[in-house]
Amino acid sequence: MHLDVLDLRDFYYRTQLGRAAQKAVRNRVLSLWPADADVLGASTVVGFGFAVPLLRPYLGVARRVIGLMPGQQGVMPWPAGQPNVSVLCEETRWPLETGMADRVVVMHGLETSDQPTALLNEAARVLGPGGRALLIVPNRAGLWAPREGTPFGCGRPYTLGQLDAQARAAGFVPERHSGALYIPPSGRRFWLRSSAMWEDLGARISGLLVAGVVILEVSKQVQMQRPSGLGAAVRRPLKILEGVGQGVPRPTGFTPDR
Repeated sequence: MHLDVLDLRDFYYRTQLGRAAQKAVRNRVLSLWPADADVLGASTVVGFGFAVPLLRPYLGVARRVIGLMPGQQGVMPWPAGQPNVSVLCEETRWPLETGMADRVVVMHGLETSDQPTALLNEAARVLGPGGRALLIVPNRAGLWAPREGTPFGCGRPYTLGQLDAQARAAGFVPERHSGALYIPPSGRRFWLRSSAMWEDLGARISGLLVAGVVILEVSKQVQMQRPSGLGAAVRRPLKILEGVGQGVPRPTGFTPDR
């Protein structure tokens, strides 16, 4: 089941719970990938699904920021008040050259996809050697996945093990994992006001037990091609026919029969 871009926009930008969720997940992403010009200044950062709420800190830092949105979801102009960088695309055929991206963020894309393996293969294709991706999905064990009134209640929730296995199947190397969204999916004022405290507490104590989302960082490693044939040259190769036709040296002191 794909989400509608207008519903996603309304949740993240027009509700207090959505803004709190956006801030919680974005802060966790920034803890993994700081918006540092020295690190990302020459990088191309790509978001797929509805990852644009997480990409704003990189707009003035990265060389290029691109927001890809699948056709089943729809697309909206982003960012507001600035030149548009969002693009409508097929979820398994991104309009990017192979190896073009340095960083990829996938949110609200993998769990709703009908072809999750092909989607991850496409993410691997556009990443350059050593590139990294953040896969953000609803946590099967969290409080948000059972709530259909939020975007995290749609699609297939994951455990960390399931996400790890699917990433490895696409050729990625898992690097580290984290969680976010420890507040309950409630619009009550108490939870919204104390959301920062719960995020900090959850990250330090609870791990992924009650996190609303699982975040897995993966990298694209390129295997070195091994040379074919023998691994080492023989210093003095054996010459099978060496000495043939040269005669046999006569032993010292030898007297032929007469």
